[in-house]
Amino acid sequence: MDDRDKSTGGLLSDALSHISSLVRNEVDLARAEVSENATKAAVAIGMLVGAVVVALAALNVLTAALVAALTNAGLDAGWAALIVGVVLAAIAFFMMTKGTNDLKATSLAPTRTAKNVKRDAEAIKETYNEQ
Repeated sequence: MDDRDKSTGGLLSDALSHISSLVRNEVDLARAEVSENATKAAVAIGMLVGAVVVALAALNVLTAALVAALTNAGLDAGWAALIVGVVLAAIAFFMMTKGTNDLKATSLAPTRTAKNVKRDAEAIKETYNEQ
């Protein structure tokens, strides 16, 4: 049977079937993308936790050793402590900034799915505008 021979009910049924299938596919894609983004968020949280652990370990172990080394090299103990503290704080800040940027909501949104839904909606509009 030719598409021109189908009844309006048949065409409507086919259209609804295609739209239903399309929606199911888009939901599946959104689920997969959200799952992928959740994994990225978990890694970013791990980076933040790692930054805290590294910062604390560095402050507890290396600070005293570096301050002592700089003091032995002839630098006043106060200046040595300040220099070491600034360097360690800069490292911790870099790690925290990286983790925070990776957790931004825009990087977690299902952007591919949104683009596909928009494209599909435009294709459906064009199809029904032509008829």
